[in-house]
Amino acid sequence: MALDHATLEAAARWYVDLRCDSADETTRHAHRRWLEGAPEHRQAWERLIQLQERFDRVGPGIASPTLSSARLKRREVLKVLSLLIVSGGAGTLAWRTTALPSLVADQRTVTGESKSLRLEDGSQVRLNTATAMNIHYSTSLRELQLLSGEILVETAHDAQARPFVVHTREGSIRALGTRFIVRREDDLTRVCVLEHAVQVCSALRTSTVQVAAGQQVWFSQGQVGSVQPASPDADAWTHGMLVVNDWRLEDLIRELQRYRLGHLGCQAQVAALRISGAFHLNNIDKVLENLSSTLPVRIRQLSRYWTRVEAV
Repeated sequence: MALDHATLEAAARWYVDLRCDSADETTRHAHRRWLEGAPEHRQAWERLIQLQERFDRVGPGIASPTLSSARLKRREVLKVLSLLIVSGGAGTLAWRTTALPSLVADQRTVTGESKSLRLEDGSQVRLNTATAMNIHYSTSLRELQLLSGEILVETAHDAQARPFVVHTREGSIRALGTRFIVRREDDLTRVCVLEHAVQVCSALRTSTVQVAAGQQVWFSQGQVGSVQPASPDADAWTHGMLVVNDWRLEDLIRELQRYRLGHLGCQAQVAALRISGAFHLNNIDKVLENLSSTLPVRIRQLSRYWTRVEAV
């Protein structure tokens, strides 16, 4: 049976209402009557419970037990609703088919934007371009959920000694008193450790690896790759810079695309050209202009939203 938007939203509202401190027997009785009102009500509720059972809760930061304002409550409802909309009958999330979870994330940046946050325990988080994340602090854990993009985390000492964990669709990263970068790209997550160490665990728990300062690793849901040396300039983006050393031009253009709206491509004939340098991320058009003066390429621009680097 197909579930309409109104039914899914009602299920999300009931879920949030029942987790509030103010939920009483009257609320629970009204919820039971809603469940009995139509078969699709029970189907929507069962889908939500399947999600909860899979994640122990419907994602970090969702349905906080105490909701102090109508605006906060609405935000929590939207988060649960977005997950219900993209979930299948078995409760598996179709992460790649929708941007809704990112749109209702606790914190997000648009293309080309970067910002810094100070969390309630004093930890610092820097969000890179086109990034979305949720925040969930409980009595036992400090958790971030990176939905898309890239963050730099600098953990603070916690008086309650709660572990600090970053979740992505591919797995989780547990900080071991550290400063590190997490980036999601397609079906992979990359962790680059700048100070101390982290412990990486794939979502299917098939691999667990410790990554030390100066190292990085990519991992998928099923496995963690081999630990590799990290670039000493991995955090250059926090200063508005991109530093590359003997990169293929195609890879540089792909990286610059993250910071610029519209299509930015590279012709196959020039894709293998090599380039090194430091580039300012706040003016991508200027970077492209400089490329045409240092490499045998020209910049073809059909509109402000379609640009390609081509052979001269």
